Amino acid sequence: MKQQYAVIVLFALFLASGLTSIDRYRTARRMVNEDMDRALAITMKEQQSEVISLDTVRAFNSHLQIAELRGKATLAVDARSRKFKAYAQCSEATIFSMSDQRPAALLWTLTLLWAMFTLYRRTRTLLPVPVVGVKSYGGLFFSESEHRFYTSSGNGVQLTPMQHQLMEMFYHAPAYTLTKAEICTALWPGKPDASETLYTLIKRLKPVVEQHSDLKIESDRGKSYRLTIR
Repeated sequence: MKQQYAVIVLFALFLASGLTSIDRYRTARRMVNEDMDRALAITMKEQQSEVISLDTVRAFNSHLQIAELRGKATLAVDARSRKFKAYAQCSEATIFSMSDQRPAALLWTLTLLWAMFTLYRRTRTLLPVPVVGVKSYGGLFFSESEHRFYTSSGNGVQLTPMQHQLMEMFYHAPAYTLTKAEICTALWPGKPDASETLYTLIKRLKPVVEQHSDLKIESDRGKSYRLTIR
């Protein structure tokens, strides 16, 4: 998996974890409000009075099903509706602790593990080849001593002899650009017209290069070819 895809997955996991955690918190807050409304309705039905007394508060707290709310919920009169309203005098942390955060915790764990994996892939840039004589371009490394290409993760790239020779020419060419004549002369010196052969070679080499690096081969009207970073 390419590094940008790993980062996208990490961002998606982070977003899913955060949204799940917020959703669970909102569910807990809704349960708190529903429990207080239910306890208030039962209390007012039992009391059949519009006066809040100490007994009213005690009865209200006794009807609360959520234990964390008992002693922390209060009654007051809504100025607009002139009706009793229950309010929870507990912190956001208390409501958060009431919420079921197990799904979010699982996602956060996966996010952490994926972040560690992404960081490991990011820092794993040392190749199993000598540092001296290694040329890097677009996530593809060429070892001068071994005459071999490697990916950023240190895996060798399988190329045919002709593909390897062309790639080596690209890596030694100024601006990674080669003319059609330069390629044909170097690869098929005795062939009068190697245009079709070159076209086939480039066509088969392109997907290999794009699969193992951030490079692509561009053509300038068939007159020259250039390795560029996507």
